[in-house]
Amino acid sequence: MDLDGHGLLASIVPVRAGLAGGDLRLLYLAWLRCVQSEEIADDEPEPPVPAGLGTLDAPLTAVAEFLRIDPDLIAAAAAGSAPPASGEPTAAQLRTWVVGLPARDKDTILTDLITRGDSHLRSRLLRRYRDAHRADTPAATALRTAGELLATAAELRAQRERRDAEQRERDRVRRERSAAAARQRHLDTLAVDQPATWQRVGELIATKKPREYDTAVQLLIDLRDLGERDGDSSSFRDRLAELRAVHARKPSLLERLNLAGLDT
Repeated sequence: MDLDGHGLLASIVPVRAGLAGGDLRLLYLAWLRCVQSEEIADDEPEPPVPAGLGTLDAPLTAVAEFLRIDPDLIAAAAAGSAPPASGEPTAAQLRTWVVGLPARDKDTILTDLITRGDSHLRSRLLRRYRDAHRADTPAATALRTAGELLATAAELRAQRERRDAEQRERDRVRRERSAAAARQRHLDTLAVDQPATWQRVGELIATKKPREYDTAVQLLIDLRDLGERDGDSSSFRDRLAELRAVHARKPSLLERLNLAGLDT
């Protein structure tokens, strides 16, 4: 998110229209931020919870991220929020509502539209419509205190962190099993022609190059693991002892063997 340029402003501008149209979620989010900052006493009851708090749109999400409101705190508050309204009222619903308005109200609306060119008139009328139809929405749950919301958020955070830890453990086990299976397939391939591998080890050591020494040591590790897997470790140890004796005057190689645990 571009906090220094126009990206943030562009993303939150639509929030103003929503607030003018009666969407009070922005105000509730501001209250939550004060709760998070401990500016609200723990025993302070929450304001009425607006509908749709659990399904914030992109502009409100941008506001919440900018204010750094704890997502777990929002989730805790959203548990007491009714589902969002079903969308904009239909033309037929608005027509029925307008017909039922007092004549004086209709005259005022028309006068404001003609004389003032009120750019927010539509938002104000939609808000008035929604206020008049709040009885159609599900009854709100009992109000909670700031302290109760913080406690619920802490519980949700602990649950989420526990799920994340369990998922990381499952991922770790899956990676280890995958690596172990790949290792066994590699050893299976090596077992097909061990003499060729020993010959390759000798060729690499003969180059007297440090990088080739490293490759030779890795092949020896593979041969050791293969011997342990197949119950033939003694043969490997004999071959290794012979190799170390032949190359006893190569300290760089011997050091690498020792570091890799390839000693006798």
